[in-house]
Amino acid sequence: MDYRKLLGKVESAVLPYFGGGTVDAPARRLRVTWPVAPGWWRFEVKGREATARELASPEGMEALPRVRGHVWGTRLVREGAVAEPLALMPEEEPPRLSPVTARRWHDGTLLFDGVEFEGEAEETARRALEEDRGLGDARGVSASLRAAFGFSVLEAASRATRIPFAPVEARARVLDVAREGHEEAERCLRALAQERARFLQMQAEREARREAEAPASTGREHGMPEVWRDVDGREVAWSLPGHVRGEASRTGRSHTRQEHWRAQSEAGARVERALDKAGARLLGHRRLGDGLLEVVYTFMGERFVTVVEAATLRVRDAGVCLAGADTRVTLESLPSVLREAIDTDALVITRHA
Repeated sequence: MDYRKLLGKVESAVLPYFGGGTVDAPARRLRVTWPVAPGWWRFEVKGREATARELASPEGMEALPRVRGHVWGTRLVREGAVAEPLALMPEEEPPRLSPVTARRWHDGTLLFDGVEFEGEAEETARRALEEDRGLGDARGVSASLRAAFGFSVLEAASRATRIPFAPVEARARVLDVAREGHEEAERCLRALAQERARFLQMQAEREARREAEAPASTGREHGMPEVWRDVDGREVAWSLPGHVRGEASRTGRSHTRQEHWRAQSEAGARVERALDKAGARLLGHRRLGDGLLEVVYTFMGERFVTVVEAATLRVRDAGVCLAGADTRVTLESLPSVLREAIDTDALVITRHA
């Protein structure tokens, strides 16, 4: 078999593109050669790369699993008070709290499918929102509609109190919010704010102790650039590209701007691979200095911001309450911790994107 012919084979596929550097085909994830606007596109696929050629109509939606629920903003709220983002929504927004259907794409993303017929329950919920009151024990209101109503009340209370929240943080109390209304929403949000403040105080105290106990860096004392090292202590990149001259004099070799760009690019590639293995999707990353990277990604329908060591991907600040165990996990293992926290309604986010 001539593998060169196989590697050079070009295929055509219509796929939904959600933004970022990748697109998911039914059986694999492909790297997009250059980004385009989110939507359905006809891609030219060669090996592991996909190039968007033209906009296309959706294909294969009927064969995908159907998910039903009620719309809250750009999310579908389904059983269990799970609020998942809806991708590729129509230009005309559905009426709030409408019953909607979606189709689950191969990577787990929910694709908007359509608005279903509604009954009196949806109008009852909308009227309660307009009158700023809870649903109480109103009959005929489904669990997904109650949860969507509760999230809507929390959203209004969040704007008033300026306390951000993610649906997974409030899922355990959202039905109480739906029943009681605005006051219960404020109690829920203030409890979240207190938990975050307590955690951040603990985090600051730990960091202060760590800095006090750590010996002063010899390199810092002599004004030398900090060196990134991997788990075996090998130098793998330089966190301060402006100090090329100092590094060259220390090692006897020069480093070009291109080499530093390549080191940063390689760090980004390792971040993407780690998240991909864990079932998360990279949205972006930026260098913070001191050998750290801020990574923004989505996992289980939520957006997270995590600070990691660029060389090792060891977590320095998970962006969620981990009771001081941040440095015990890596970017690849963190999503499994997040999953457990979400499944047990124990997630508290400290860094909101």
